[in-house]
Amino acid sequence: MLASTQVPMSSSRVIAEGVMNGAETSAVESAVDSAVFSDKLMATMRRQRLQDFLFHKITLVFALSVLLVLLGIIVSLVINAWPAIKEFGLPFITTVEWDPVNDEYGAAIAIVGTLVTSFIALLIAFPVSFGIALFLTEICPAWLKRPLGTAVELLAGVPSIIYGMWGLFVFAPLFADYVQPFLAGTLGKLPVIGNLFQGPQMGIGILAASIILAVMIIPFIASVMRDVFEIVPPVLKESAYALGCTRWEVVRKVVLPYTRIGVVGGVMLGLGRALGETMAITFVIGNANHLSWSLFAAGNSIASTLANEFNEAESVLHVSSLYALGLILFVITFIVLAAAKLMLMGMARKEGAK
Repeated sequence: MLASTQVPMSSSRVIAEGVMNGAETSAVESAVDSAVFSDKLMATMRRQRLQDFLFHKITLVFALSVLLVLLGIIVSLVINAWPAIKEFGLPFITTVEWDPVNDEYGAAIAIVGTLVTSFIALLIAFPVSFGIALFLTEICPAWLKRPLGTAVELLAGVPSIIYGMWGLFVFAPLFADYVQPFLAGTLGKLPVIGNLFQGPQMGIGILAASIILAVMIIPFIASVMRDVFEIVPPVLKESAYALGCTRWEVVRKVVLPYTRIGVVGGVMLGLGRALGETMAITFVIGNANHLSWSLFAAGNSIASTLANEFNEAESVLHVSSLYALGLILFVITFIVLAAAKLMLMGMARKEGAK
């Protein structure tokens, strides 16, 4: 009896010791696994911190590179334009004479040509672009919407030299034969603005360049306006229609108030493109260094002057004057874009106040 009772007791002791050993083994294994997991987690966290650090620094370099390029352009323009600035001073901006033979230079003709062509181009392009965007978003049938929108986008990708060639060889003869005589016979006889539509009817000049420039910027402004008009919530327009509003009332009272910030941005984008356009203007503006009240007369712009004379400039003062023109164009563009930004910020604040 005693022996038989000792056997189960010893076996139970063995079983207990085995269980304890198994528990200790599993605890050790669990501790090892925890340590390995902790090491992997720490390695992953270190790798992620390194990736975040590199991502932050690389994007910072990209952002700063834009500022460095901008600063480099400004410094380069100022350094190269300094001889002309030192020689002519501020009167360089208001001087009309541009005489490479006698080394006498003034920027007034080019500045006036740039501003006038850009203003007239924007005056023509804005209502046309608005009509295109309005038709595509509110009126156009579904089967015509995609091909017409694609055509507008394709026009934005046409190189400017193609517009210039088309303007010189196709548009200018038609403009001289039909449009200029009509304008001279109608608007040219009015007492106040008549002088603007008198003069030589050659097909090229300030007005022709402005029209070509308007054709160029219409696709840009129309594309932006179309995209902006499409983000108007349909429920707003449907509610206005349900109240009995006409299509024009919906556009004027719902679409335009909702999208006016984007519309102004699109217009300023087109104006920025117009100010710096070179090749198309060079083909049709006439490239004449004189001022005239007539929009039919040939003129010049900053970009066309740079394109025509930079390679042929020999004297230091001539080259420096061209750099000074580039600096003035940079300042004009900066002022226009800054004014647009301030306008948009003001409009956004008014919207927030409401």
